[in-house]
Amino acid sequence: MKTRTSWLVIAGFSVVALGATGAVGASAWADYQSRQLAPSSVSTTDAAKLTGAGRVVFRNTAAGAGYGHVASVPHDAPGAEREVSVIACDRVDATADEVSCLRTVRGITPLYTGTLYGADGDERGTWPLTGIPSRTRLSDDGSMIATTAFVTGHSYATIGFSTATTIHSPDGADLGNLEEWTLLIDGQVSAPVDRNYWGITFADDDTFYATAGMTTQGVTYLVRGSIAARTMETLATNVECPSLSPDGTRVAFKRVTAGSGPTVHWTPAIYDLATGAVSLLPEKRSIDDQIEWLDDDTILYGMPRVGVAGDTDVWSLAADGSGGPEVFIEHAWSPSVVRGGDGGR
Repeated sequence: MKTRTSWLVIAGFSVVALGATGAVGASAWADYQSRQLAPSSVSTTDAAKLTGAGRVVFRNTAAGAGYGHVASVPHDAPGAEREVSVIACDRVDATADEVSCLRTVRGITPLYTGTLYGADGDERGTWPLTGIPSRTRLSDDGSMIATTAFVTGHSYATIGFSTATTIHSPDGADLGNLEEWTLLIDGQVSAPVDRNYWGITFADDDTFYATAGMTTQGVTYLVRGSIAARTMETLATNVECPSLSPDGTRVAFKRVTAGSGPTVHWTPAIYDLATGAVSLLPEKRSIDDQIEWLDDDTILYGMPRVGVAGDTDVWSLAADGSGGPEVFIEHAWSPSVVRGGDGGR
């Protein structure tokens, strides 16, 4: 009888808890909808195209209509009225002709997807992600798409986090998870069980750079990968989320300079591919982003806006360390600089 009574009590608490959870969820959804229906806090216009040469494509984080949607501004006029599309993404990357969009589809059980769009907004392909969207990059010619997702329930701040990083082509050809590829550490084949990969940046249609991390050892490597050979070789340590410069000579990245675990501090840095020299840049805040190059002299990265949940700004910083950080685009995240008109960046 006591057992039956105990189960009834537990059941009663469960009903109350589920009811409370449902009420909280309904309230959060109502708040989200009200924010979406409010006028945008910045000047916007409807986007005729998702992307285009000479523009910076990004995730709009300005409060009001269009929050979370793909937007763009001219790269030489970042404060201009932004063009906002109807497509929502958590992470974006773009060429002049295509946009890679990673998103969380909210619901009782969230779904995570990647979608490739043409510049006109037409869907060209979609694929599932194994967890929370983290990073995406397109090769300059659009022939390769890289995505990184946290295996559900993990994050960079969690000891033992797990990622799934894949490369595939727009026609659906999947090259698989990088964990299935051959890793060479100091020239020797290695396959540690806790290896993870993230933050791909393409050099051409065969070569890319990425981060390889061994979570239990607390070690991260900059690796150079070959798509044809399905191999990756280590180049340097303490390198995360690399981004290749437009001229192909340097890699911008974030480096752990203090702390560990949830209190880790990342500083933006530049790695010279020819000499192996590393230069830390004058940014005192911790930068948890995959850096983007505006041009050969300037890098961009996202930062949370202090005191405003869900809002971020894109900042710029001289790659030679000659100046301090400045806001480049307010209320923006995940910047992608589109340079050429031939499909490239």
